[in-house]
Amino acid sequence: MVKRLRIPVPAQGLHEITDAIAEVVLGAGLTEGLCTIFLRHTSASLTIQENADPSARHDLESWFNRLVPENDPHFTHTDEGPDDMPSHIKAALTSTSLSIPVIDGRLGLGTWQGIFLWEHRRTRSSREILIHLR
Repeated sequence: MVKRLRIPVPAQGLHEITDAIAEVVLGAGLTEGLCTIFLRHTSASLTIQENADPSARHDLESWFNRLVPENDPHFTHTDEGPDDMPSHIKAALTSTSLSIPVIDGRLGLGTWQGIFLWEHRRTRSSREILIHLR
């Protein structure tokens, strides 16, 4: 089974999508298997990260913004603004797909783990995710 989700993204940053993915898994009636999530974009990514303390996400975003700053004079791919090339680099350093076991009909995430869509662009957008269950 493959399900498409369109996720509205208000701004740059880590946006938790765990509940949306868990709802698809629950609706599929799968008791045991694998949930693969694929993001169909090159300037955003997916990650599993702590979902209890927002300071962990803030620190991670701050660190990545220092690692790949905007307005680097070496970047030539800047047609869509100063966040254009940094967003592609951040996506390349992270991941566009995740695989999570399904156990007893639920995602096999740990206690403090959540699934996040990591928007690397500054502008508001909508991102498409494919969820494959088997």
